[in-house]
Amino acid sequence: MRDIVVGTRGSRLAMVQTESVVARIRECYPSARVTVTRIVTAGDRDRKTTLERMGTAIFVKELEEALLDRRIDLAVHSLKDVPTELPPGLRLLAVPERADPRDALVARPRLEELPAGAAIGTDSLRRTLLLAQSRADLVARSIRGNVDTRLGKVTSGEVDGVIVAAAAMERLGWRDRITQYLDILPAVGQGALVIEGRADDDEMAGLGDRLNNPAAWQAVTAERAFLAALGGGCRAPIAALGRVEGGTLRLEGLVAGAASRRIVRDAVVGSSVRAASIGLKLALRLARRGAAELVAEAPR
Repeated sequence: MRDIVVGTRGSRLAMVQTESVVARIRECYPSARVTVTRIVTAGDRDRKTTLERMGTAIFVKELEEALLDRRIDLAVHSLKDVPTELPPGLRLLAVPERADPRDALVARPRLEELPAGAAIGTDSLRRTLLLAQSRADLVARSIRGNVDTRLGKVTSGEVDGVIVAAAAMERLGWRDRITQYLDILPAVGQGALVIEGRADDDEMAGLGDRLNNPAAWQAVTAERAFLAALGGGCRAPIAALGRVEGGTLRLEGLVAGAASRRIVRDAVVGSSVRAASIGLKLALRLARRGAAELVAEAPR
């Protein structure tokens, strides 16, 4: 195995995630020399514009350019940041075992104990709309920044709570700071990492085969097929979660209207080897119930 250069964003969370992948590479190939390159992305530089306006592709673009320029051999991403359509010349190689895909609340009291009018920080329209389903009397406040920054806004009293990915909290060793896990569908790919490489790099593809978790790969394949079929990209409030047990895949998904706040939701069950077909089937089922009109309400 040749020397390997792994690219990642420069945040603390990104480094922790990448280190877990590098550790697995070294387990598989003890003699390989693996180095990590930090690359600052547009999403790291712009901490003010909402993700619904920018799209989460801003967190991967510079890493993908580094792959195409052959400055790095692999890129490690949070899968929910990766668009369903990749640049020519690149491909996804592996999805390691998935962490907890749920959303979590970090606040002083639990969600049901927060007073009316309490401010909840989030950078996600999906979270805002689904939160309103259970507590319409709370105020969602748009916030950007890394996990440390968001938690700091709770400590300072700027907001009464924040909603974050449970996987991020757990990877940073902060599980004990989670107030409660929320019963809402997560973003497509939430909790999963993905390793991206060049389409013509067979050696890295072989490495990806060693790192891939088949159940996680099938689950997120269904989720991403669902998202792609709806054409919502990263801006529309679309949620999905696939679960694989014993060769059976259950995919649950929803689409919400940014303006109307109407939600359509359903689930499909099938063979896990037909993951993409399951995602398409669920998208078509929701499309018949008006999902396209709801997607069209997303910010442009």
